[in-house]
Amino acid sequence: MTEPNASPQQGTSPRRDAADLHVPVLRDRCVELLAPALREPGSVLVDGTLGMGGHSEAVLEACPNASVIGIDRDLQAIDLASRRLARFGERFRAVHATYDEIDEVVADVVGHPVQGVLLDLGVSSLQLDDAERGFSYSRPAPLDMRMDASTGPTAADLLAEDDERELARILREYGEERFAHRIASAIVRERATTPLATSTQLAELVQRSVPRASQKTGGHPAKRTFQALRIAVNGELDILADALPRAIEVLAVGGRIVVESYHSLEDRLVKRALARGATSSAPREWPIEPETHRPYLELVVRGAEKADDVEQATNPRAASVRLRAATRTRPTPDHMLDAAWRTS
Repeated sequence: MTEPNASPQQGTSPRRDAADLHVPVLRDRCVELLAPALREPGSVLVDGTLGMGGHSEAVLEACPNASVIGIDRDLQAIDLASRRLARFGERFRAVHATYDEIDEVVADVVGHPVQGVLLDLGVSSLQLDDAERGFSYSRPAPLDMRMDASTGPTAADLLAEDDERELARILREYGEERFAHRIASAIVRERATTPLATSTQLAELVQRSVPRASQKTGGHPAKRTFQALRIAVNGELDILADALPRAIEVLAVGGRIVVESYHSLEDRLVKRALARGATSSAPREWPIEPETHRPYLELVVRGAEKADDVEQATNPRAASVRLRAATRTRPTPDHMLDAAWRTS
């Protein structure tokens, strides 16, 4: 975990550069949900998925008493966001970490509970639009897919080293791919003679492996395979499962957490974590609910909110978003603390 000290580079327009690269999903709605918790002087928001700083910028503009700690594993994103937000001075600080380290970051940087947490999950526009990162199946690029390009195995490494059973499990569990075994078998056959090194190689292999009758709807047949590999390479679901209870525990009473998910696997984890805190822990057969078993969260949106048709039309990445939010109403009861660190 490191805290970069980025500053605007001479001759650049950091705010415009970052804004051109990324349109934050449900930006105004996120600000609307977080603002009530960020009114008092000294309020702190932790943006656990800083990206290029679009959500953080909107919060800093709308909430003059608040400061933001931005966490990201991608050093390129931190550089862009730090230059974009330099005009806010000490109200913004960036930390190079993964968001499951949120409790450590808060302890080190703030030293007390915070008033807001925002998690905008999934792959960022910066990563998706950078062909060299290999996240997209539509452009030729090395099969990297690491969100933090400074560490860890790549997607190409995974495809070269994992056996057929493990590849099928990854595709089935993380991509919800119906033809996981068929694709995994094709990968193993292909790599015996030709290493799978580029995004177009993999996309073409998947397209050959999926029956034509199943390719008529749902976009490119490689979409689920690329999602699965990205999740596996970056440990996304494991990190999210660890991060959610930690994010809740760093919230002060009255603080709010807002989470944007982009596929059902993420949303399921978020839904469970928030529902656990918003549900009484008293057994149903008990005649009364003891004070110690009352919920410690209150849901502030009904179900999962989606982007409206206008935003989906102007920002295609908003099409799959699912937003959930909750307010901390009291400290987590002692008997729920262990459960709070498990989201599945």
